[in-house]
Amino acid sequence: MPERKVIVESEVGLHARPAATFVQTAAKAPIDVTVARPGGTPVNAKSILSILALDVRYGETIVIHGEGEDADRLLDELAAIVSGP
Repeated sequence: MPERKVIVESEVGLHARPAATFVQTAAKAPIDVTVARPGGTPVNAKSILSILALDVRYGETIVIHGEGEDADRLLDELAAIVSGP
C-alpha cells in the first residue's frame, strides 16, 4: 500500500480550506485513502469531519495511505495540499 509521511506546513494546519481541498481531492478518486498521525488510527480521507477531528496543526506529521490504481499520483497531490503554506 503506497504511503506518504508529510509535514503539515499550512499555517492553519489541516483545517478550513486545506482540509476541504484535501477531502475534495480524495473524494474524486476511485481509491481508498486514509490519513492518520504517525502510529495513530487511520481515518477516512473522504470525510471532512474525520479530517477535522484529527486536529492536525502546523508542523505536525501525517501519514497518508492509498490503495488502488494510480494511488501514487493521488498521494502526491494530497501531500502537496498540506505541505505548502
